[in-house]
Amino acid sequence: MNTFNNIKDYRPSKGAVVTIGTFDGLHQGHQKILDRVLARSEGDGLTSLVLTFFPHPRMVLQPDHDLKLINTIEERKQLLAEYGIENIVIHPFSKEFSRTTAQEYVEEILVKKFNAKVVVIGYDHRFGRNRSASIKELREYAQEFNFEIVEITKEEVEEVAVSSTKIRNALNEGDVETATRYLNRPFSIRGTIEKGKQLGRTINYPTANLKIEEKYKIIPANGVYVTSSIINGCKVYGMTNVGVNPTVTDEGIRKIETYYLDFDQDLYDSEMELFFHHRLRNEARFKDLELLKKAMLKDENDTRDYIQQMG
Repeated sequence: MNTFNNIKDYRPSKGAVVTIGTFDGLHQGHQKILDRVLARSEGDGLTSLVLTFFPHPRMVLQPDHDLKLINTIEERKQLLAEYGIENIVIHPFSKEFSRTTAQEYVEEILVKKFNAKVVVIGYDHRFGRNRSASIKELREYAQEFNFEIVEITKEEVEEVAVSSTKIRNALNEGDVETATRYLNRPFSIRGTIEKGKQLGRTINYPTANLKIEEKYKIIPANGVYVTSSIINGCKVYGMTNVGVNPTVTDEGIRKIETYYLDFDQDLYDSEMELFFHHRLRNEARFKDLELLKKAMLKDENDTRDYIQQMG
């Protein structure tokens, strides 16, 4: 995989099958687009190229909009690479770039810069200044500049169109199973295990506290979840509390704390990826630590039951 941090850095060696988008989440709809890109690039002897953007255009054009993303840019790169895309161009999105006209977008970027022979797009793709041009205009440009358009029709999941917005909404409601269905994989968060106050040890539930560096990464709704991580090459299940720990502190700071089942190793300073499988309950405030401990014992039993059901 070749990664380029600006459109101008890309140097075409041969014709390309190109697709364009933010690809936040790399969900089922995105996967359908990428499948076609890879099939055409392999079948036509062309290279595959994804043009994506960071920051997300809404972060730039609507700065008051507190948009949280399903993937960090590093996660997006890794997912695209794992999918088999040969060239990933991550262009810095800016207000200046947003003023690129449809003609400039096609002629200067797709044709001259990328040497696009095939452009694969979703049914709702819009481009150019103020998103003024649609697939209709793109087809006209394709005739003028001699490249092919492949349109992907609306992808449906259980009669509901897949979108990054719907996945974000599901995560904001704690519905990680719907997110998993749309993504074709469990939603995950990456970070570093840091030392906490170690209050969990006092009730026999020591937790690993995951610190997230990227402030724009979406975190599921507060609550208790069945989760897993790959530790030393093995999948280890756990129960994770996302929230502010109202029983033991009034700080109001959201934390991600995981008790890993049947596991007792020092994880401090380790890089960790946490996969979310199922939401057990809302976060709750208990009158004392003894009631909290009883609730966590029930959470543990429910977690083990769910893992058994997963097979």
